[in-house]
Amino acid sequence: MGQVIRLHAFMPRSKANGPGVRAVIWVQGCSLGCKGCFNPETHLPEGGINVTVDELFNNILDCAPHIEGITVTGGEPLQQGEALLELLQRVRQYTDLSCLLFSGFTRDEIQQMQRANELLSCIDILIAGRYHAATKYQEKCAKGMAGKTIHFLTDRYSLDDLADLPSCEILVDNRGEIVVTGIDPVYINGGDVVVSFYKTKDENNGQKNT
Repeated sequence: MGQVIRLHAFMPRSKANGPGVRAVIWVQGCSLGCKGCFNPETHLPEGGINVTVDELFNNILDCAPHIEGITVTGGEPLQQGEALLELLQRVRQYTDLSCLLFSGFTRDEIQQMQRANELLSCIDILIAGRYHAATKYQEKCAKGMAGKTIHFLTDRYSLDDLADLPSCEILVDNRGEIVVTGIDPVYINGGDVVVSFYKTKDENNGQKNT
């Protein structure tokens, strides 16, 4: 069966979760407990669904002609490190898509993990560190980076690419469900909002709806 990822949601197209149009993967499960996290529904490990790396990679390939890259968030992606590494290695080897990864672990903590260098070689932007909701939106170095550090691991992007992101994205799928998303969708006052429409592939894709 191969490696399995516990998945909270997969969104085939987003304009507010990193540079350009991106597919977004929310993994399920996080034990870090950052106060004020805006994705608490992703914390319980028994939530979500199991998908194989093969299935998830095929979903990414289906999206590839229409996107610039993928964003992996959660939940805590690095608490599923082996399966995540396999997925990102495939993306790096077989596509030209970029990768943005959110983690609640710091860069130093990540560097101590097994196979850290292999993992980091598959990532273009790493946004690392515990989330601190008390940091005011206006004080953030970039949207959604409260308490986090930004690491550009390749020369593909710069801080300007993150600064231009809309504050929030509101999506409506073909079932009429409304999805509010973005790097930090809680803080939308005074920012740009993108409204988009997208089609769900099927009921098992785990589309994010909260």
